[in-house]
Amino acid sequence: MLIIGIAGGSGSGKTTVVNKIVKGLPKNEVAVISQDSYYKDNGHLSAEERKQINFDHPASIEFKLLIKHLDMLREGQTIEMPIYSYVTCARSKETIPLHPKSVIIVEGILAFTNASLRDRMDIKAYVDAEPDERLIRIIKRDIEERGRNFKECLTHYKKYVKSMHLQFIEPTKRYADIIVPQGGKNEVAIDILASKIKMNLQD
Repeated sequence: MLIIGIAGGSGSGKTTVVNKIVKGLPKNEVAVISQDSYYKDNGHLSAEERKQINFDHPASIEFKLLIKHLDMLREGQTIEMPIYSYVTCARSKETIPLHPKSVIIVEGILAFTNASLRDRMDIKAYVDAEPDERLIRIIKRDIEERGRNFKECLTHYKKYVKSMHLQFIEPTKRYADIIVPQGGKNEVAIDILASKIKMNLQD
């Protein structure tokens, strides 16, 4: 089993990169684990308290469960991956069965902030993008998917996203084996990454 880690700032284009890599690999050979699925359950909080949750801090992730699930997959066991809602800030009672595959991609902004998780990754890629591009994507996503208005998006970005990016996420570039500038637009870097994965599968 080959474990790939893909990290990068919020709105950098990680999902696009992941989708293009998956598209270039043999069908049924790859599974994707999103770090977002492992946010701690905060469904008990009030609506006002939920607005104060810092989703960009490593403490917001239940890394222990994520690592446990990764180890289970490596041992050939099926896991029940959580389903997390940004609207309710809670985990669903339902889960997604995820079966072991030849390639497991772990994707998320904080994926490289945990040393134990990093140690389990065979290849680490950091997706990079200009701050203004990321901000535009973040605003669009938060309005469409997370129920925030424009003013709330800007407040949240200024209070949490920007500072946490500089403190926790940007520094994890140094752990990357490959940096993908321009996010999903960088076809050359994505092709190199996909080719490396294919070579490892053939070994």
